[in-house]
Amino acid sequence: MRLLLVEDDELLGDGLSAGLTQNGYTVDWLKDGASADQALQTEEFEVIVLDLGLPKLSGIEVLQNFRERGNTTPVIILTARESIEDRIKGLDSGADDYLVKPFDLDELCARIRALQRRFNVRAESTLSHGNIILDPASHTVTLNNEAINISRREFALLHKLLENVGRVLSRESLTQSLYGWGEEVDSNALEVHIHNLRKKLGNDFILTIRGIGYMIDKSKDTP
Repeated sequence: MRLLLVEDDELLGDGLSAGLTQNGYTVDWLKDGASADQALQTEEFEVIVLDLGLPKLSGIEVLQNFRERGNTTPVIILTARESIEDRIKGLDSGADDYLVKPFDLDELCARIRALQRRFNVRAESTLSHGNIILDPASHTVTLNNEAINISRREFALLHKLLENVGRVLSRESLTQSLYGWGEEVDSNALEVHIHNLRKKLGNDFILTIRGIGYMIDKSKDTP
């Protein structure tokens, strides 16, 4: 899942970026409000983690501009401001959740998963298709009740596909969900991950729709 982190504190931002990446998220990190405002006009993210006290443009202004453009992507505010008034202002400006610093990374990840369930049509805490079960909280995948070894990006790719069973996802959208800005991506990187998942889950589990992208067939209950 592609996530935008907007945090100007270098130490905190670096730690959050590393921690969220270890938890399977593709993280793009920006350090000021103006850059975030621009990015949100041109890029798509699945969750936004937004500090309030940002240089150039405040987090509240970023959030208000974002919502005024009609974007409904879930937003979690991170801030040291803990007064009731600040919380109300953040939520009334369009935030979906509010987390006061200092906080625990595991709690932030749990809140991100909760937002995913709230905003996705498939609202289960785990995702399953046939005899495959993916658990975002434990970051595990089982096949016939047996855990399988899966890399971080394979997990993210499978997660994205399972959230959209029956829908064709373009090669571009899948690649964007796996790789952040500045990461070097081989031209066949996505195909390699698809190949590895097919080896582990079954050759027919992920379908190739030529010229468009990939999908998991809704009509197939087993790989």
